[in-house]
Amino acid sequence: MTSSDITTDPIDPSIVVERVGAPEDGAVALFLGTVRNCNEGRPVGGMEYEGYAEMAREQLAAIVAEAGARAGTDRIAAVHRLGELAVGEVSVAIAVSTPHRAEAFDAARYVIEEIKKRLPVWKRERYLDGEAEWLEGQVPMEVGGAELGADALAGRVPGGTLGR
Repeated sequence: MTSSDITTDPIDPSIVVERVGAPEDGAVALFLGTVRNCNEGRPVGGMEYEGYAEMAREQLAAIVAEAGARAGTDRIAAVHRLGELAVGEVSVAIAVSTPHRAEAFDAARYVIEEIKKRLPVWKRERYLDGEAEWLEGQVPMEVGGAELGADALAGRVPGGTLGR
């Protein structure tokens, strides 16, 4: 059964993997997005993820369901974290199990690419020099049935964009 969640707690990849798998599956793909220590030549000390948790939960569930339909499996789990994260911490975990590896890899890639396009989550990098910057991204045209444009999000993030 597919599962998805938005959390402020640290993500344990082993728990995400435990949510998938069946005796007929010969492949389990695990994708972890982690906070890196450098971006575009600037040393990064951490990352803040901010978002609309309920809307993000709905959108993540839809993305996971779409990936499952495409891959022919209901064994997909995805978790995205909000809050302050240190370098090396997991910000997103996606696990998929299928009978064959190609479908597992394809489904995991679909989930992360759609998260980057559609999830109402913003990220702000915190640099070692003390500065912080919201990262640019895309604004979804529709999230959870509600039309969202740059004007609707302009007060939330500089430039009204989702940082991915």
